[in-house]
Amino acid sequence: MPRHSVLAAIVLSLALPAVQQANAADCPYPKPVVLAGLNWESGMFTTEVLRLLLEKGYGCSTDVLPGNTLTMENALRQNDIQVIAEQWAGRSELWRKAEAAGEVFAVGEPVKGATEGWWVPEYLVEGADAPAAGLRSVSDLPRFKALFKDPESPGKGRFYNCPTGWTCEGVNTQKLKAYGLDDSYVNFRTGTGPALDAAINSAIRRRQPILFYYWSPTPLMGRYKLVQLEEPPFDQKAWETLIDPGNPKPIGTRSLPAKIAIGVSRDLRDQAPALVRVFERMEIPLPLFNGILARMAEERTEAGPMADTFFRQHRDIWSQWVPAEVAQRIDASLK
Repeated sequence: MPRHSVLAAIVLSLALPAVQQANAADCPYPKPVVLAGLNWESGMFTTEVLRLLLEKGYGCSTDVLPGNTLTMENALRQNDIQVIAEQWAGRSELWRKAEAAGEVFAVGEPVKGATEGWWVPEYLVEGADAPAAGLRSVSDLPRFKALFKDPESPGKGRFYNCPTGWTCEGVNTQKLKAYGLDDSYVNFRTGTGPALDAAINSAIRRRQPILFYYWSPTPLMGRYKLVQLEEPPFDQKAWETLIDPGNPKPIGTRSLPAKIAIGVSRDLRDQAPALVRVFERMEIPLPLFNGILARMAEERTEAGPMADTFFRQHRDIWSQWVPAEVAQRIDASLK
């Protein structure tokens, strides 16, 4: 090789790291960003969307710490984690106190139109010959306890609550007391979200009676015809008795109007305002979100690959969340 070619090659090899460094992003947060390891479909998907944004767009290192809702809220308060990708803001007393103290923050609204409540399949209540014709409200449930018979306590009905450790599990437990149902219904908790899904899917496929708590966005809510039972209109004072597990005299009310936010720690908010601004702009339309979750369930696709597919197919949506140079880095990572 001629001498000038050797020198050119050496200069180029020395320059490359500098060029690569110039093109790389410096994460606005000085440490790895740890996200809550949520164990339901929408939470898992949103978590992976945020991870891809942080890693490919901003050069951040990320990790995921699994745990139940209350454990993760406490971890966020202590900055053991920095992000909860799907935070049902205001749902727990722990969150409310931490938010009031400025220890955690609910940022943005990544999906709008969320709902939650107590549900039964439509085939149980629609039509004159329906087994639970006349069931419209939680106040009607005592006279239908035999229909929802608990296999282990045949004298009671079974209510499928959230898994233990989820915030909604505590709220529903208080609601059973408030509605005077704890003498007529077993407060049944499945071990995990997928176990709750399996119980509901199994009952509906066999057209069996089932009474359960559920929420959206989820694949299940789009898959079946369900009827939500009526509850008293929302009342803030009554709601406070439901989110306090130690309150001996809870008062019944519909749940707090749903708002899904991204939970962030005070440390992340203070040190990485650029990331917080992205979280504030993040929004996925509900029909698209439900469709993505349905594909995950039907195709048994993991959340990570589905997040990658979202970025490849919906640049028109996510590119609105980030500055142009960040979008270009994400584009380059997808090639």
